[in-house]
Amino acid sequence: MASEKKVFTKADIAEHSSAKSCWLSIHNKVYDVTKFLNEHPGGEEVILEVAGLGGSGTFATNAFEDVGHSTDAREMLKDYYIGDVAEADREADTSSEPVKTTPTAPESGGNGSSVMTYLIPVAVVLIGVLVYRYFM
Repeated sequence: MASEKKVFTKADIAEHSSAKSCWLSIHNKVYDVTKFLNEHPGGEEVILEVAGLGGSGTFATNAFEDVGHSTDAREMLKDYYIGDVAEADREADTSSEPVKTTPTAPESGGNGSSVMTYLIPVAVVLIGVLVYRYFM
């Protein structure tokens, strides 16, 4: 027999906003990330700011997406999944699947643009040094 999905209200989620019990709601799914706090590369404080309902009374979806988490991070979420947000409390305008981010290629081809990003500042510094020596 398949186990039923647990459903949590905003009130349920809001109770879990400390290092002792830390839940996040991302894309209307609820994750208990308490055991992950010490492992998070950005530090536990980043997660605790948005735990439960966070200081703004909203879910953690925007904070999670704004950072641009890797595919590996998105896969790790599955290990902490404990249920879904109740239908009445769901976030609007969010898909059930996380947004997949892919790196974009530079607009100009080749390594020319990356060389220019170093060449221009070096040229500016050299010109500055020459002007300084000439006038001082």
